[in-house]
Amino acid sequence: MKIYDAEAKLVTERALLAEGYSRICGADEVGRGPLAGPVVCAAVIMPYDDIVTGVDDSKKLSAKRREELYDKIQEKAIACNICRIEPQEIDEINILRATMKCMKQAVEGLSVPADFAITDGNMTLDIAIPQRCIIKGDALSYSIGAASIVAKVYRDRLMAEYAALYPQYGFDRNAGYGTAEHIRAIQSYGLCPIHRRSFTGKWQ
Repeated sequence: MKIYDAEAKLVTERALLAEGYSRICGADEVGRGPLAGPVVCAAVIMPYDDIVTGVDDSKKLSAKRREELYDKIQEKAIACNICRIEPQEIDEINILRATMKCMKQAVEGLSVPADFAITDGNMTLDIAIPQRCIIKGDALSYSIGAASIVAKVYRDRLMAEYAALYPQYGFDRNAGYGTAEHIRAIQSYGLCPIHRRSFTGKWQ
C-alpha cells in the first residue's frame, strides 16, 4: 500500500486529533455469523507517525498477509486488547448483545485508556468516552482496519486449535462458519461443545 492510501484511511483519525483527542482507538469484531466458536473483538490505539502499510479490511487480505500485519500491528500499537465471548454466553444473551459486550470490554480494557472510540458498523456502545460508528469502517479507517486484522487472526488461530480437538468439523478450514462441509459434519456427528445451540437448532 502506498503512503497516500494509508493517509486516506486516516481521515477520521486526523480530524479527531485536530479536535483535541489524542488516544483514538479503533474497534472491530469477527465471528458474529459462525455456527461455532466465540465472537472476538479487538481494540487498538495506533501511532500515526509510524504507519503499518497494507492495513485494510481483514476480509480483503490473504491469510498470510493478515499474519504479517498482525505481528507488525502488535509491535507498533500503543495499546491493543482482545476479548471474546464464548458460545454458551452467546446462546444466553444473543449474538448482538454478546458482540456489544465484547467490544465494550475490548475498548475499556486497553492498557492505555482511549479518549475516543471509532467502531465498525452501526453499534453504539455503553462506554464513557465519545464514540463514532463508521459503516464499512474496517475498509475506511486505519485504526478499525488494524483492529479487524487483530481480531481475525486471533480467532482464526483459536479455531485452528479447536480443529485439533474436534477434527471432524474442519474448523481450521471453515473457522466455524456454516460451510457445506461443516453442516455435513454436524449432521453426521452432532454438535460439539463449541457449537452455538441458538445457531444450529435445525440440526439438533
